[in-house]
Amino acid sequence: MLLPLLPVFLGAVLPLRSEARPEFTWRSEQEHAATCGYNSCPQTRDDMMNVHLIPHTHDDVGWLKTVDQYYYGDQNSIQTAGVQYILDSVIPELLRDPSKRFIYVEVAFFAKWWREQDNATRESVQNLVNQGRLEFILGGWCMNDEASTHYNAIIDQHTLGFEFLRQNFGDCGRPRVAWQIDPFGHSREQASLFAQMGYDGLFIGRLDHADKDLRLNQTNMEFVWRGSPNNLGKTARLFTGVLYNGYGPPSGFCWDISCKDDPIMDDDRLNDNNVNKKVADFIKAAHDQMKHYHTNSIMMTMGSDFQYQNAHTWFKNMDKLIKYVNAQQSNGSDVNVFYSTPSCYLAERNQLNQLWNSKADDFFPYSDHAHSYWTGYFSSRPALKENVRRTNNFLQVCKQVAAFNGQEVNKLKEAMAVVQHHDAISGTEKQHVADDYAQRLAVGVKDCQMMLNAEFSDMLTVGSSIGPPEQNFCPLLNISKCSLTENYNSFVVLAYNPLGREVLNYFRIPVLGTNYQVTDKDGTRIPAQLIPVSNATRDIPERKGTRTDHDLVFRGTLPALGFYLFFVQYKEENVPVKENVPHEVEPKADIILKNKHLSLTFDGTTGKIRQMQQLEDSISIGISQDYMYYLGYHGNNSKDDYQNSGAYIFRPNGSLATNFSQTSLKTKEYITFGDALVREVHQQFSPWVSQVVRLYEEEKYAEFEWTIGPIPIEDGYGKEVISRFSTNLNSFDTFYTDANGREILQRRYNHRDTWVLNQTEDVAGNYYPVNSRIFIRDEAKNVQFTVLTDRSQGGASLRAGSLELMVHRRLLADDHRGVGEPLNETGSDGRGLIIRGKHYVFLETIAKSARCHRDLALKLYMAPSLSFMIGQGGQQVWIQNWGVHWTAMKTPLPANVHLLTLEKWPTPGVDPLDDRGYLLRLEHIYEVDEDPALSQPVTLDLNQIFKFGLQIVNEVTLGANMPLSQLRRMEWTVIVDKEVSNTVESVDTTLRVDNTTITLNPMQIRTFIVNRLEG
Repeated sequence: MLLPLLPVFLGAVLPLRSEARPEFTWRSEQEHAATCGYNSCPQTRDDMMNVHLIPHTHDDVGWLKTVDQYYYGDQNSIQTAGVQYILDSVIPELLRDPSKRFIYVEVAFFAKWWREQDNATRESVQNLVNQGRLEFILGGWCMNDEASTHYNAIIDQHTLGFEFLRQNFGDCGRPRVAWQIDPFGHSREQASLFAQMGYDGLFIGRLDHADKDLRLNQTNMEFVWRGSPNNLGKTARLFTGVLYNGYGPPSGFCWDISCKDDPIMDDDRLNDNNVNKKVADFIKAAHDQMKHYHTNSIMMTMGSDFQYQNAHTWFKNMDKLIKYVNAQQSNGSDVNVFYSTPSCYLAERNQLNQLWNSKADDFFPYSDHAHSYWTGYFSSRPALKENVRRTNNFLQVCKQVAAFNGQEVNKLKEAMAVVQHHDAISGTEKQHVADDYAQRLAVGVKDCQMMLNAEFSDMLTVGSSIGPPEQNFCPLLNISKCSLTENYNSFVVLAYNPLGREVLNYFRIPVLGTNYQVTDKDGTRIPAQLIPVSNATRDIPERKGTRTDHDLVFRGTLPALGFYLFFVQYKEENVPVKENVPHEVEPKADIILKNKHLSLTFDGTTGKIRQMQQLEDSISIGISQDYMYYLGYHGNNSKDDYQNSGAYIFRPNGSLATNFSQTSLKTKEYITFGDALVREVHQQFSPWVSQVVRLYEEEKYAEFEWTIGPIPIEDGYGKEVISRFSTNLNSFDTFYTDANGREILQRRYNHRDTWVLNQTEDVAGNYYPVNSRIFIRDEAKNVQFTVLTDRSQGGASLRAGSLELMVHRRLLADDHRGVGEPLNETGSDGRGLIIRGKHYVFLETIAKSARCHRDLALKLYMAPSLSFMIGQGGQQVWIQNWGVHWTAMKTPLPANVHLLTLEKWPTPGVDPLDDRGYLLRLEHIYEVDEDPALSQPVTLDLNQIFKFGLQIVNEVTLGANMPLSQLRRMEWTVIVDKEVSNTVESVDTTLRVDNTTITLNPMQIRTFIVNRLEG
């Protein structure tokens, strides 16, 4: 998506007198016929201003049209775009002329095109790649968003693209440069992941207009980004360049069939011959750009959204441009222009022997005008964001189980990779495209469910001649809906734990009636509790026809990387499962909700929480929580002052949010349940906002489950709903958010690390992406207040002691950033979308907080997967015929180590039916100094983890497309204020096939290709 970008950080780049740099072999077009990578680069001239022309297309993997509509060129009334025609058109142009170059980015489209090609075409394309004339840049399945994506999904989608390129193009298909030219702000964690994947550099197209103005003025458009200054140090540095024109060509030089710029008309007989003007304009544009970059080279992007459907129009005019501009050298011009790639430009940069500025923060929030902060999309389409989070959880389960039996789960892998696109999970697509993304996920999930049904059946069948009942999956458990548990009195719950360690889990199963007992594999009764389904839940339209009236709550411990079965039986006679009868609180009486760890006090008059206590350390804070909404600004977008709030932009109509408790038309009812496994308070803030606050007996967090919608719009105003926690903690102007679910970044109200902020939007300009957690600290009291989310949201601390998260948005105007429709999700019944979600709240000492939020964030992201079977013949019959538990682990992983990836991986030269290759990633989930014990390095033996033996084939880069021992990233000399002297910088060259002992340092991810030996 390309929209006009307004013209980011410390002082100038300083030359070094002497610093050795690896030499690259620069070759002319005639000499590079059989090479790729940096050695295929064109010759530059030291005495000239070198202009690298970068022919490219930017192909959104869904936005205004669906992925398939974009590929085939369907629905051109919406947007004229057909990716297949781009590739059909570019390849012949490259084959005609060895001087030409082209880069391609989105493997989701290229793979589709590749599968349609005959062998002759494939061979021609492979030759182009081997010669460096067609180069894959970035190489992920898509160009992912950086605000709403989780690091697990970012890694997976790049790995999927890398593996396609590796299998079809070998090392010449390996991308050297990352290309994030359209995402709406950039994450530091993304830079760290790119460095770990082996990229040498990154180029970006968007950054805050004030940041860019300063960078242009200070000649600081290129720098070294320190992606993990406190943990991974030098290994996470990444050269980063800001593109001058966003990612489009200079004004007047767009020659796509979609453009209106004049072609170069060079016939001397023409009255309209415009060669001299075009050449003069281009030379001026080159000099203007050169003023803001160091040395004598610049890069000009020649292309834009879905361009090159007729590549000949582009290349014919660029051929003329190169010819006539270079001809002016004989007349004293200093401009030398040629076809090139970002990799070649980067390689030339690396030869400069310079000292570069560095950056250690991120590029959020992004604004392109004073009143246009792109912080709305942090929360747009909350149902899609939750669907992506939950489905990726399921994908990890599917990949693990499929690996044990040599199966593939490509449909869901590809669907999940597609929705990481920066106009997908971001919520900035048209509604019909959002529907298509959801459908793709649903198809992939169904495919995985069929696989799991078969694989779990095999795992359960232990010496029996018959298989167990069919697995049923219930994706709507969050609204107490499951057909099997509603219609059968006896059923079995299979709970699979995808984590590499045991998990204590609370289960909530929708049932009909009140007399149930739950037993484990030995027939021992498990304590259980029945909770009536709330009125808010009953009113959700997706429950239409559902009769379940209670949630059955019980607790169980699940084995590491394995499953456990629970047996549920309806009993006509009374059983010791107590139904908690709802009761109204006495007027003016406070409600106290308490478990082993926390005590919450709700004011009997207002019904709001007013005190929170952590019992172990005797911490007590004053607290209130409100649901509020901002009215979305509704202007006409004619100028910045009239900027609308929309799918991208968050612009409230004023800085004050409206409190529901002051506008509610209905008296609120406060109900408590229980004194056993779970205790609840139900709150009604308005006819369309309700909440249940829960304390589970063994948990250290308070769960806030909210139900929002339909957001009313009858008054003609769009609304943006927040949950705000206000405490008496003194956090000053500082708060903290996670970056893509990994490292924590400090934020400050009305502050930017790299320039003096002139704040024009006090609310929107202080919102940041919250992928998994946000917290504040009172250093004097040694107290931290932390909120974890169940999906990506926007969040802020607008005053000391306060946190807010945006949970839902419904707007009536488009924000004029290209999508062309308001963010008005109407839901399944047309009244407006109802959203249900959860926040998890901790109150701890600062020292103990990381242990709490790191552990829970992982449990939420990798939650147990539940499936259900009819309980045929009772528990004894089951035990006689089938298994009841299973685990792949010999030894559970330590508390600070996460099994990030376990999936089937092809072993070269091995028949896929006999292949026992795995891709294995292990991750240290703590940062340096977060916890006295858990932030220490961890050493473990891979052969002591699983029940089966492992043989290490190779340790590879994070994206699994290169042996780590072969990785030689470009080095850059940088100005560094502070960075850890870290222990991760050197490759562990002692790792051998017969040595499976590894060490993980804080925040380190190590990736291995292994073979399973037995079991």
